[in-house]
Amino acid sequence: MAVMLSETYEAFKEAGASDARARAAAEKIAAFESRLVRVETKLNVVLTGTVMLIIGMVTLIARTFVG
Repeated sequence: MAVMLSETYEAFKEAGASDARARAAAEKIAAFESRLVRVETKLNVVLTGTVMLIIGMVTLIARTFVG
């Protein structure tokens, strides 16, 4: 069974879409939202790694000039 956003489904139904089309559209939107969450999670991992890399580089540069 596919995940569906009930608010989206109800909005499509109120707009006059058939039950099957409203359900399919709501499921597609829910799937897209799920993909978007996965992309956001991966982006946060990349951002964290980038910040750690920059901190390491700044530390090495500071050590070179300080001592």
